[in-house]
Amino acid sequence: MTASTKKYLSLSIKVAIIAIAYWFIYRSVSNKGELSQFKNLLNNVSRDKVIATLSAVCVLMLINWVLEAIKWKYLTRRLQRMSLWRSIEAVFCGLTWAIFTPNRLGEYGGRVLFLPPSKRGYGIFTMAIGSFGQNVVTNVVGATALISFAFVYLHLNAGVYVLLTLLAAALAAAFIICFFNIRWLAILLNKVKFLHKYERFFNIIQKYKTRELATVMLYCVSRFAVFSSEYYLVIHMLLPELPAVPMLIMVFNMFFIQSALPTLDVIDVGLRGMTAATFFSYITTQKIAVIACVSSIWFINLIVPAIVGSIFVLKLRFFDRNA
Repeated sequence: MTASTKKYLSLSIKVAIIAIAYWFIYRSVSNKGELSQFKNLLNNVSRDKVIATLSAVCVLMLINWVLEAIKWKYLTRRLQRMSLWRSIEAVFCGLTWAIFTPNRLGEYGGRVLFLPPSKRGYGIFTMAIGSFGQNVVTNVVGATALISFAFVYLHLNAGVYVLLTLLAAALAAAFIICFFNIRWLAILLNKVKFLHKYERFFNIIQKYKTRELATVMLYCVSRFAVFSSEYYLVIHMLLPELPAVPMLIMVFNMFFIQSALPTLDVIDVGLRGMTAATFFSYITTQKIAVIACVSSIWFINLIVPAIVGSIFVLKLRFFDRNA
């Protein structure tokens, strides 16, 4: 393949990725009446409060993804030294790919393509460490919130509640133990014969020490606190009468359930809205307001970054053979 052919093929792939992402975004946003409902609900809130809240949420969105970029930069330092800006480009590019792929798997491809070709296989497993860490936080906090929810709102008998508590505690402990012993995954994969040829890639997992994993976990906890704050601010703006603790318990439960279900980012909002409405029905009758809040945060946190990330798709180098 000539250099000219590679150049035009690479450009064609980039254009196709951006076109597919924009098509998914358009179809998703154009069919989301919840966003219109959110806009209508804002008419009942003072203009200054709306501007202040949405500005704060947008700032938190940027902080959220910059934290993820810092985490990615930290994780990949064993593979390649990269600037924070390049890490930000990789993260936002990955978000564009995530829009149209199941369970956001495209995020891996969009991100690791910013690494040298010889490091991309390692990058997939390196990114898996960060993703797993985020899931650990979501599941540990979510399991705790679910127990609180069951105790306060479901009025279960003592035996069932104790059993549920033990299961939640076991789940939380298992996630934490597995994360800080993530090298077990490499050991397990090494036992699968047909994966031996990829051994050099997943063995990268074993190189991360407990101190490094603790640092990654700190970034994950920080991100969780940031996007939880986004939900609190938007919901409080429309439903100021809701107490903070019950509100956050419902939000954490939504995260918990959402993390266990496969979906696409572009249809994820419907599932989030349905889950949120189910939990929030225990503390408010304002179902439309809850779904509208979830939709607005989905738009700010995922759709806007995916649009920004499309700019960085143009910087990908599909046929670069440099190490």
